[in-house]
Amino acid sequence: MCSTFDGPFNIGQASARCGVNAKMIRHYESLGLLSKVGSTDSGYRQYTEKDVHMLRFIRRGRSFDFSMAEISELLKLWRNKRRASSDVKRIALTHADDLSRRIEEMESMKRTLERLADCCQGDQRPDCPIIDELAELSGFADCHHRSKAQVLAT
Repeated sequence: MCSTFDGPFNIGQASARCGVNAKMIRHYESLGLLSKVGSTDSGYRQYTEKDVHMLRFIRRGRSFDFSMAEISELLKLWRNKRRASSDVKRIALTHADDLSRRIEEMESMKRTLERLADCCQGDQRPDCPIIDELAELSGFADCHHRSKAQVLAT
């Protein structure tokens, strides 16, 4: 931590304490993830230790790739001391399922790119099945005389 006092902090100090840059702090405020923060007579935002703690919570949620809507819901649950842990668990498991689906999609993309790269001669000629696929010109180019279906099946 940059300082030893407990606030209030200006946006730069809050940023240093929570590890979230000032632009993102303003963005989180605009989304309503932070309660209205106080300000000085000259209009500078003043953050409390509680605000900094909430920003750390948001940063940690983002590190798990939770959406802003999920983080908003988790923040509400975190603030509610009478919450049901089943609500938190539901959000976490739904997100884990979404991550699994996205991982499968990414693995499929990776396999496709590897197959396309295998079909690419990688020489000085302009013909390239990777570019063709990205441009959706002809789908998979003739890859060693294999069809698109054969390339995808490997």
